[in-house]
Amino acid sequence: MFYKDEKLAILIDGSNLFAATRALGFDIDFRLLRQEFMQKGRLLRMIYYTAILENDEYSPVRPLVDWLQYNGYSMVTKNAKEFTDASGRKKIKGDMDVEVAVDAMELAPHVDHIVLFSGDGNFRALVESLQRSGVRVSVVSTVRSQPSMISDELRRKADNFIELEDLKSVMGRALSEVATA
Repeated sequence: MFYKDEKLAILIDGSNLFAATRALGFDIDFRLLRQEFMQKGRLLRMIYYTAILENDEYSPVRPLVDWLQYNGYSMVTKNAKEFTDASGRKKIKGDMDVEVAVDAMELAPHVDHIVLFSGDGNFRALVESLQRSGVRVSVVSTVRSQPSMISDELRRKADNFIELEDLKSVMGRALSEVATA
């Protein structure tokens, strides 16, 4: 799936990865994740995308964001919005799809392979566009959770599908008490 001389970029949809690992019962050790992909090719970028509640004095995501920034990851954050849906439930909206897509398209001329940590079907068109520009795309998510965390369309379009649960032995760790996305 990987070639030692290829230039890699890793794009991580933080909330999607958080939900997938929680569904599988483990957390990601981001130091090990970085080391793993540094061995697979010439790692040019690792970008982590997450939304942070705008009025929270303390966000559980903040320690992760700070750690990632100091350890080789680029961070893309924006304010999440909290709202109440029609049934009265509190919801948080902080979609990062546009930011992921823009960065992927800007990186495409400079990389050979993009690894997308997300199962969001909205990225199907992005994957197709990257492939047309000559970039190989691997998608990391899971079909082993209930329900599956990857859309069938995205899985079919990707050059490679990497089952997240298969990475547990390489970069997984026990669930932490602090919820981070």
